[in-house]
Amino acid sequence: MTRPVYLVDDDEAVRRALALLLSTVDIKAVGFADPQAFLAQVPKLEPGCLILDIRMPQISGLKLQERLTGQGIDWPTIIISGHGDIEACRRAFRNGAVDFLSKPVDEQDLIEAIQKAQEALERTLGRRAEKAEALALLAALTAREREVLDRIAEGFTTRQIAEGLGLSPRTVESHRAAIGAKLGTTSQAEMTRLWLYGR
Repeated sequence: MTRPVYLVDDDEAVRRALALLLSTVDIKAVGFADPQAFLAQVPKLEPGCLILDIRMPQISGLKLQERLTGQGIDWPTIIISGHGDIEACRRAFRNGAVDFLSKPVDEQDLIEAIQKAQEALERTLGRRAEKAEALALLAALTAREREVLDRIAEGFTTRQIAEGLGLSPRTVESHRAAIGAKLGTTSQAEMTRLWLYGR
């Protein structure tokens, strides 16, 4: 699935040129003339990749990138600049930029950077969906089942769990079976993987 690309650049000619270029490779581009307009729309936007101009009035591309990161929005970002310098480049990468391109932007470099950004976004969204699913499964466990799962994940045997919780081994096995049914797995490794999401 191709995610949208959000272009934030105060130069209308650049926005139009980049949007036209991306349309030729079936990438939907949505342009914003300034960071404030983009920030106002962010809550309504589906996750996508960002192309940010480094120099804009009021809020620079780097400041916008930092503000989004501070709000927990970690969409992959490509910074473009007509005045690139090493320090700005370093700062962009420290904040998680996928690429830093100089204007005029080389078309092939931009498309490759967007592909890299799209792949990074899919991985991020995949991990997020996996975590949400794991948390939903863990929420179905009783308090006692969580205690048993904690010890399973820490590598304790049934006998050790029974002794630690003051239960019979048979009761621990019963809890373990219930945990397996709720989590959809009897594998200790898989139970541990799910448990780690809930830590």
